[in-house]
Amino acid sequence: MKRIWVLADPAPGHAGQALGVAEALGEPFAVKTLAYTKAAALPNVLRGASRMGLTAESKRQLEPPWPDLVIGAGRRTAPIARWIKRQAPKARLVQILHPGLAGLAEFDLVAVPRHDYAHPAPNMLFTTGVAHRVTPAKLAEAAAQWVPSLRHLKRPFLTVLVGGTTRRRAFDGKMAADLAARLAALKLRLGGSLLVTLSRRTPPEVKAALEALLPKPRLIHDPREGGDNPYFGFLALADAVVVTGDSVSMLCEAAASPAPVYLFAPENWVTPKHARLHAQLIAEGYVQRFDGRTVAGRHPPLNAALEIAQAIRDRLF
Repeated sequence: MKRIWVLADPAPGHAGQALGVAEALGEPFAVKTLAYTKAAALPNVLRGASRMGLTAESKRQLEPPWPDLVIGAGRRTAPIARWIKRQAPKARLVQILHPGLAGLAEFDLVAVPRHDYAHPAPNMLFTTGVAHRVTPAKLAEAAAQWVPSLRHLKRPFLTVLVGGTTRRRAFDGKMAADLAARLAALKLRLGGSLLVTLSRRTPPEVKAALEALLPKPRLIHDPREGGDNPYFGFLALADAVVVTGDSVSMLCEAAASPAPVYLFAPENWVTPKHARLHAQLIAEGYVQRFDGRTVAGRHPPLNAALEIAQAIRDRLF
């Protein structure tokens, strides 16, 4: 049996991608939860193959017996994976997302989403979207868990995944009112109930607008208020999904559901990188724009983690 380490970056999106690939392999693995100092912000060309930027506690996790396979995601994990390779030369390194040019050739497999526009290399695998942890088995489990709590609501269920403001783009009350109006129109056509889950990035004015304008019956969950998170349950039970386009991970998780997926992304709202992903998912039939005219259809579940896991089996072991 292979000894597998997952380098879990503090960024939830990065950790989720690495964990999704490890879970897709179907073998036991150990999670090395990382915490960083300010030095982790330095370019990887300066950090080299080292543990520079790790806290002392994180460094203590990295000790023999050494792994056969290391899975990391995000730029900050790359120097640490390369350092492990120095201690265990036979270890195979899998990097999710481009680590930068420093030490690129040292990785046995680098999985990069096509919308990132990376230059090809022999050790690269290009995927549609990003890896995540939403699998048919997890959706089935979540559906069974949440059915009793939602029995008071009428079907069909229109699940709504709402993100928020990012570093470069604001999500404001005007946009929220537009989203609410489109949801109300779709609900009028489909009937049923709205299952809405917000993000920790959702601004208060967006939450207030949705609470004021969305028709009932509905259920609105804010993860900042605590309690059980229904995110996977809402996704599992969805008869249709509406997702805002600000989060790559959330959009790819929405596409993991076979239900029709509608993308809400007003013109000029998202970054060019996000826009490229939107165009790709639309072209491949995973999502449709939430324009009130186009009718989305069902599609095969999307999860790059399965593709990456198969590449590990085929190329590395």
